[in-house]
This record gives sequence, structure tokens and C-alpha cells, in this order.
Amino acid sequence: MEMRTLGRTGVKVSPLCLGAMMFGQWGNTDHDDSVRIIHAALDAGINFVDTADMYSGGESEEIVGKALAGGRRDDVVLATKAHAPMGKDPNQRGNSRRWLVREVEDSLRRLQTDHIDLYQIHRPSEDTDVEETLDALTDLQRAGKIRYFGSSTFPASQIVQAQWAAEKRHSGRFVTEQPPYSILVRGIEREVLPVCQQYGMGTLVWSPLSGGWLSGKWRKGSDATETHRSTMMGGAMAARYDLSDPVNQRKLDAADALAVLAEEHGMSLVHLAIAFTIRHPGVTSAIIGPRTMEQLTSQLPAADLVLSDEVLDAIDAIVPPGTNIRADDAGYAPPWLADASQRRR
Repeated sequence: MEMRTLGRTGVKVSPLCLGAMMFGQWGNTDHDDSVRIIHAALDAGINFVDTADMYSGGESEEIVGKALAGGRRDDVVLATKAHAPMGKDPNQRGNSRRWLVREVEDSLRRLQTDHIDLYQIHRPSEDTDVEETLDALTDLQRAGKIRYFGSSTFPASQIVQAQWAAEKRHSGRFVTEQPPYSILVRGIEREVLPVCQQYGMGTLVWSPLSGGWLSGKWRKGSDATETHRSTMMGGAMAARYDLSDPVNQRKLDAADALAVLAEEHGMSLVHLAIAFTIRHPGVTSAIIGPRTMEQLTSQLPAADLVLSDEVLDAIDAIVPPGTNIRADDAGYAPPWLADASQRRR
């Protein structure tokens, strides 16, 4: 695979990043099989692996650690994340110095490494000053625990705020952002990607298949397909696949039209979807999250596919630039919108 530079770090990464969320209890519970999938991705030219402390309660990090323990660690740009709850204690979560300094050690232990190449803050935290977080991450960087740090699913305004705070305090800064991006979830094209380009940030985008909607299984006239992710998480996640919802019907219409477009141009919808995300000049890598070897091998060829302007124009006609068909696919709901008490006094 042709390597790309991760922002202005000078680090070279593959256009496809292997996401490890589906390794462990949430997906593939067979550790040996998960390790084989990781090794196959590395053998295919992927050198970028992304996980998070919360994935299967740390089990994903443990599996990645096993896969890299046999001498492959130095060849991999290893990324993980912190923020989500990792226990019942209210201080075992968030973006505070107290938690990050502790949790980075747990991630290092699970990953069987002495450093993390890219340590990301999984979501913003409304109760923690970004200065607190940046100072803690800068200290971890100076201590050699992490090489770089970034954000994940931050709104454009908070990305800018963090850049300004770093400049004012002369601290380290977020050098990457990890937002959701697919043909059905194009909202980041409005502000997030231009802002990241302005500040020279690398971007590794998640869910290029839009949570399975662009896997080719969702077609008009076929029976509703139950996804592994909706079954695993249930609740609000399952509602995002309920075809009685008119918004989901619009997603189905778009997915079907995109599948027809892919067929007309002799490619799979999976390849079309992933190739679309890595074509954007503001995108460094797209995170693929296979649960099986078959899923991995079906996605790898997308790295070498270049979509024509004709195809890109046709995609724009189906889903206009900057559009999220479903609002909650943005991945982050600001608390001042989600919490009624913050709108009413």
C-alpha cells in the first residue's frame, strides 16, 4: 500500500487502518483467530492499528498485544484511546489528569508495550478543561509513555479550542482527529475536515461502511438484515437499524442506489464505500473493523481503487456533500442538546 503522512508528524501510515473493536467479547471471541486476522492485515501492508481501552473492557487491547508480541511491534503505528468508563468508580473515566495518567499504564500493560504511538481522547468531556487534558498528555509524551496524541469525534469548535489552548500554554497539541465518515455520514465535510486540514492534523476516519449499511446486505426488497453491532449493543443502536423509521428508510434508499452505482461500474459496494473515504484530501486513513478473515480480505482491495470524477459526482447526487442522513450517526451529542436541564432553567 502507498503510505501517507499522518498530519505533520512525519510518520508514514497505510491508507487503511486496522480497527480492533471487533476483537474480543464484542465480536470475535477467538483470540487465536483474531491474532491471525491482525497478522494477515499486517502481511497485506497495513501498518496502522487502532483500538481503545473500552473495547470489550480491555480485551481488544490484550488481543492486539498478543498479536504484536512476537516481534512485530516496531513495524506498527499503534493507536489506542481513553475516556469511556472502565469501572464503577466515577473517576475511572473521562479526560482528567488523574485518570489518564493511570489508564495509560493499564493500556501499556494490556498492549504489552512500553509506549503508545498515538494516544487519543475518545470523546470530549464537558466537565474537564481541555487545558487539563493537554497538560497531562504533554507530560505523558515527555515521559516517553506516548509519542503523539489526538482527539476522536470532537466537534470542529472544540478542535479549534484545543489548538488555541495548546498554543497559549505552549503545550503539546492534538495532531490527529478520528471522526465518523462514510457516504451516508458526510457531516464532517462541512467543518471538521477543513479545520483539520487548516491545522495540519491527520485524520483516521471510522465506520466507512456506516455500521454495515454499506456492506451490500441492505437492499430494497430484501428482508431486513440484523447486524452484529445492533445485536451486540441493542437499545439506541438497534433503533438506528429499524426500517419502520422513515430516516432509516432514507438510508436504505441511498444504500440501494449506491449498490446499483457500484454494480454499474464493476465494483462492490464495500470497495466503493471505503475508496470514497480515502479519496478526500483531508483523510489520511480509513479504519476498517473486520470481525472475520473473510471481511478483512473483502475490504483490502479498496486501498488501491481510485474513483473517477464521474462516480464521485454520482455519489454526490445520491447523498449531497456535508450531509448526515441520520443526525445521531455523528457519534457525539453535545450535552447541551442531549440534557434537557441544560436547555431549561
